[in-house]
This record gives sequence, C-alpha cells and structure tokens, in this order.
Amino acid sequence: MSSITLGPFTIHFYALWILLGIVVAAALTSRRLTARGAEPGVIFDFLLWTVPLGIIGARIFHVLTHPNDYFFEGAELWKVIAIWEGGIAIFGSLLGGAVGAWLASKQTGVRFWTFADALAPGMLLAQAFGRLGNYFNHELFGQPTTLPWGLEIEPSNPAWPLGLPDGTLFHPTFLYEIIWNLVGVAVIFGLERRFRLQWGRVFSIYLIWYGLGRIVWESIRIDPSEIILGLRVNVWAAIGAVALGIIINVVQRRRHVGKEPSAYLPGREWVDPDVPSGALVDTSDPDAPAEDETDVNDRLSAAGSTGSTGASTRA
Repeated sequence: MSSITLGPFTIHFYALWILLGIVVAAALTSRRLTARGAEPGVIFDFLLWTVPLGIIGARIFHVLTHPNDYFFEGAELWKVIAIWEGGIAIFGSLLGGAVGAWLASKQTGVRFWTFADALAPGMLLAQAFGRLGNYFNHELFGQPTTLPWGLEIEPSNPAWPLGLPDGTLFHPTFLYEIIWNLVGVAVIFGLERRFRLQWGRVFSIYLIWYGLGRIVWESIRIDPSEIILGLRVNVWAAIGAVALGIIINVVQRRRHVGKEPSAYLPGREWVDPDVPSGALVDTSDPDAPAEDETDVNDRLSAAGSTGSTGASTRA
C-alpha cells in the first residue's frame, strides 16, 4: 500500500516521508546555524527559497532526463508539471536548492557556505527518509538477486523485467542508500570535528560521499533511464557531484586558511536584542576568592589619598 484515502483526499506515503525528511533536515540545520551565531529561526527564510526551487529543479531535471515519457506524438504536455503523478530527481533538487540558498543568503546576510555546511548532514538524513518512500511505492529497485535480504516485487509492477519468473527477488537499492546516507552523517560529524572544516568543505564531503554511493546504487538499478556513453544519466550526475565536491574542497582550502569570522557577511551581522548594547562584561577570574567590601573601600580611600598628595607635591 503506497497511499491512504481520507474522504476526497489521497495521501501518498512517499510525500509524507519527503516532508518528514525536510522537517528533520531543517531542525538539524537550524540547530547548527544557531551554534555558529546565526539568528534563531533564520532557517525559515531559507526554507521559503530552497524548498520551492528545490522541487522545481527536481522536476525539471527528471523531465529533461526522461524526455520520452513526456515528449512524443499525442503526449499531453501539461503533464510536464504533473508532479503529483511522480517523477523528481535529487540532483535537480540540489541545483534548484542551491539557487534558493544563494538568494536566501543575499536576503538574510548569512554566508552561503556557512548555510551549506550546516545543511550537509541534514541533507543525507532527508534523503534517507525520502528513500523510505520508494519502499512503499515498490520502485527504484535493483537487479535480481539471491541474497537473503532480496526485495519481493509483485509481477504486476510496471518495472518488472519481462521474462523473469514469479518469486524473483531484487536488490533493495533504496535500502542500500538509506544505510549509506546514515553512515555518511556519522562520517561528516567525525571529519568536521577532527579537521574543523568550514568554508563549504563540510558540504564538499557531502557531495563526495553521496556521489560515490549513488554511482554504485544507480549502476545496479533497472528502472528506465537515458543512457549516455554507456552510463545512466544519474551515474554521470553522481560523478559530477564527486568532482564538484573535490573542487570545492581544494579551492576553499586554498582560499581560506583561517576560521570563518562569523556566520554572517561583513556588515550584515545579527545583533541579539536580549544583549544590551554596550553592556559591561565581567572578565574577572571566576575562581578567585571574593573580596571583602571593607577591604575594597579601604584600598579606594588609600588610592584617593595618594592621588591627592601627589597632586599637592606636583603643584
């Protein structure tokens, strides 16, 4: 069962898992941004840009990489935008979301790379949740297998390969990707803590990790796909993600040798309204014994007397 019906509404589990992934990623990203000194709640400004543009980008990428499904004699061209019938691509959502993040960065003053680094582990979590939707849809599975964790697919499934006997098991490629993504979250946290990665280098690790895994899982999937030079189009996209991640890491490491001075662009810093402007900060040693008020007053009186004597002598 891939959906439930409530009155006139049909709720697809795939959509619910994607929404849950967005919520989890947003919560984690918000926490990481706040820890870097960003204004609490600034994540909502980013969501207003990244989510819609991410969805648009995901749909455009899918349509362009599956042209035979939408552009043929007698095709209903309006179905190009019928996203509710299925058909989105993560690589397109990355491109569209990146544009949205750049626009939100200009609006809020938060550095683009600061946001990207904060988002990196959340992206892997969101993608892991999204892949659970593929299970409920019984889609995007891999080649036949005899492994004990092989996936049962009903022969009536549109993606069932012709000529295979009933009971054939298939690689659950979406399960492999879920596990890969969750391990990737731990890897990102570990490398970030070990090497103090900033300036977009955390996000570069995400691109490299996700791309490497996707190259493998995509290579054993059997759903229809455009083939370019012998490789599925998403394999090429994954290779591109790995290459881009390496480039970002190398370039940013050379351009920025120090730590990010702030989560904000120069002149766009957020000021916490709960901290009074010009407030004095106690910099005394918290472990030092407290002084008696009488001793303090005696020293102040002595200092005043000395100051008066010195003034008389100089006069």
